[in-house]
Amino acid sequence: MQLLRKDGIICNKGLKVKGVGYKVLPYACGLLLLILYSCSASRHGASPNRKYSPAELQKDYTVFRSLLEEKHPGLYWYTSKDSIDYYFDWGQQQLKDSLNEPDFRKVLSYIISKIGCGHTSVSSSKRYSRFLDTTRLLRIFPLSLKIWDDTAVVSATLSRRDSILKRGTIINKINGVVIRSITDSLFRYLPTDGYNTTHKYQTLSNRGTFGSLYSSVYGYAPLYTIDFTDSTGKLYRTNIRTYNPPIADSATRAAIARLPRPPQPSKRERKQLRKNSARLLKMDTANHVAMMNLNSFAKGYQLRPFFRRSFKALRKHDLNYLIIDVRSNGGGSVSNSTSLTKYISDHRFKIGDSLYAVNKRSKYKKYIEDDFWNRFFMTLFTQKRKDGNYHFGYFERHYFKPKKKNHYNGKVYVLTGGNSFSATTLFAGAVREQDNVTIVGEETGGGAYGNNAWLIPDVTLPVTKVRFRLPLFRLVIDKNIPKNGKGVQPEVISLPTVQAIRAGVDYKLDKTMELIQKEKEVSH
Repeated sequence: MQLLRKDGIICNKGLKVKGVGYKVLPYACGLLLLILYSCSASRHGASPNRKYSPAELQKDYTVFRSLLEEKHPGLYWYTSKDSIDYYFDWGQQQLKDSLNEPDFRKVLSYIISKIGCGHTSVSSSKRYSRFLDTTRLLRIFPLSLKIWDDTAVVSATLSRRDSILKRGTIINKINGVVIRSITDSLFRYLPTDGYNTTHKYQTLSNRGTFGSLYSSVYGYAPLYTIDFTDSTGKLYRTNIRTYNPPIADSATRAAIARLPRPPQPSKRERKQLRKNSARLLKMDTANHVAMMNLNSFAKGYQLRPFFRRSFKALRKHDLNYLIIDVRSNGGGSVSNSTSLTKYISDHRFKIGDSLYAVNKRSKYKKYIEDDFWNRFFMTLFTQKRKDGNYHFGYFERHYFKPKKKNHYNGKVYVLTGGNSFSATTLFAGAVREQDNVTIVGEETGGGAYGNNAWLIPDVTLPVTKVRFRLPLFRLVIDKNIPKNGKGVQPEVISLPTVQAIRAGVDYKLDKTMELIQKEKEVSH
């Protein structure tokens, strides 16, 4: 029996970790919302399917290219200026005819993917996002896939009646196109740090991403032809339909509507559930093992008090083995990741060797989110040096010291993967070389050498209102490691297998528990 305390700590006599399950949320009234939105859009003279003239697209594209050339600190970090200029010119050539917003975004996404910066990405206009909230309910690619190398395996399906394409089924082709060709095409629109492909594979494997991007690149179809290999190794072909919740599940939703609604959690309970979804400590006092789930370093989760309570509890119960799971941690506040590092690191450490912005002002400032406050921040904390860049000297010089109180000296296993990004990479890189720390899993999605981040405002283009993220600082984490465009590498590699996906097991955690068991046997 587990006791979940309000401080986000679970303590029991035997830690049981189960695989992560998927829940399909019911989609209600999607068609009605679409009709209402269409009426509203018509009243305001705005249509999500509107095509923009070449002149309008060129106006937005000028702002897009100018701001990247003017302010992006890593524009030519992994791709030469000649090549970037070539892609910019290519993009301009695509705007000779009218385009709707999705097609325009595809042009921008293709160019951004060439930069090699995972913090630079394109997103829909707010108007189109509202439209997507309704239309995505009407036609959805029905499969979620776990993808790596040349392999794609069904991880979940939205069609509850599908008894053929079960979890663990290997997908070979979609509409006659082999999976490797499909992933290569989708990769062209996905940003990543440097040349990291682990992050791209994981992004496609995140629930809903493959179907969304596939539909954007290849278009929607009422029927998909799937070539697959079943669990016995035999090759088959089947057809599946686009998932349509309002039609497919109408009877189910009607039945659900008749059921009495369960009691809703209070505002205080919802707040605690939200925190626990981002950080939770599970302690197995009988086996002296603890597991800390950290799904974010973002502000708002009270991480520093959580760390204080957690490491105090670890010392009190004398737990010798700590698993820190950051596989789903996309980053957030550097101060939060630094706070965790202080409890684990056995040496003083820096955030990075250099941290600077290339420009403080822009003639397109009115399109940049919080531009005044960003410039105010740079004025207070940065200084222009001989190289022409605005350096954040404090973090370039300052060393952080490990905490003495409740510092953890036991064996630490850090679980990483393609979603481990940004500030998570800082943590993993800072502790990786310690004798008592072992990185298990796959390389981090974030670059080990550095990244472009810190301040990342949204830019809203003037006509289409399409948005893109514009990081303002370049961070070189460790100038002594190769700038090879890779993430922090695991010391113990644990990769997905078809059998593991089919069985729904947590193969990285299982590998870690195996390592702990061997460690115990050696120590005794």
